[in-house]
Amino acid sequence: MDLLVVFAVLAALALGALLGLLLSSRRAARENPEISALGGRLAQMAESQSAVQSAIVERLQTQERVVIKAVDERLQGFSKRIGDHLSESSTKSQAALVDLRERLAVIDKAQQNLTELSTQVVGLQDILANKQARGAFGEIQLRDLVEAALPPSAYAFQATLGNGRRADCLLRLPNPPGAIAIDSKFPLESYAALRAAGSDEALAVPARRAFALDVRRHVQDIAQRYIIPGETAESALLFLPSEAVYAELHANFREVVEASYKARVWIVSPTTLMATLNTVRAVLKDVRMREQAAIIQTEVGKMMEDVLRLDKRVGKLESHFDQAGRDIQDIRTSASKILGRGERIGELELEEAEREAEQVAPPPPPLGAPTTH
Repeated sequence: MDLLVVFAVLAALALGALLGLLLSSRRAARENPEISALGGRLAQMAESQSAVQSAIVERLQTQERVVIKAVDERLQGFSKRIGDHLSESSTKSQAALVDLRERLAVIDKAQQNLTELSTQVVGLQDILANKQARGAFGEIQLRDLVEAALPPSAYAFQATLGNGRRADCLLRLPNPPGAIAIDSKFPLESYAALRAAGSDEALAVPARRAFALDVRRHVQDIAQRYIIPGETAESALLFLPSEAVYAELHANFREVVEASYKARVWIVSPTTLMATLNTVRAVLKDVRMREQAAIIQTEVGKMMEDVLRLDKRVGKLESHFDQAGRDIQDIRTSASKILGRGERIGELELEEAEREAEQVAPPPPPLGAPTTH
């Protein structure tokens, strides 16, 4: 468009120069005829130049419209592409924001769960710090494990024994082995001191001694209180409601474990207690099957007596059927004899009738005699 303006300005300047020359030629034509002819030629050139200028202007205007249309179409296409791109970017941004909100909600929920878990951990630490609360925690865990593994008739909680002692749980098993007592113990203070000592030998040695002493004392208490000859089994269970304490005990205090074996007190953790309870359940199932087997044997004996009576009655019925068959055969034989006698009687009557008929009938005429009609 700037090129068109420049060209128009140049054309106007050229036209002005031609007009100036034309005016000057007219003044000179009055003085010289050649100059007059030259002025005419200049006028023709000016007219042709004006026509060419008009054609050029028209062509430039046409090209300008084409260029403007092409530029407008390109601008529209570019605007459309920019709009589509902006719309796609906006959609992606909204989706990313929604995903970000969801992730933030999940993170916020996880943070709330962590806060609640930390609160529960602090509460658990407070519970375990108190001996009575710690004992209740072990008893509750013991109760949950026993109730999940055994039927209600196979156990009793806080059962009082013949010596007046009360066991946390008493497994009711038949003799042998008899009832087995379970008592929950949790030597947390000495275990915590042992863990806190770490590699410091000055602190680890007394901590190890205190931990071993606590466990030995618990083993002896259970052996004295909950193993009663004639009432309970010859062994009892010490329940440690912590896998970590159980692992530490079996990994680094083998002499304490062996002392518990000698005292016939078996130390169990939640995992090993569940395995023990599964074994107890299998024993109870075997006992019930034996009881049921005795009942089944009794019922089978009674059923055999019924079968023998049934066999005798079937034998009697069979003899009745045999006698009835023989009676039927005798009846058939008698009927056959009666039928035979009837047939013979019928044959005799037929022969006698024929003889009587022969006596009544006239003698046949002699051969060659005339017959009368």
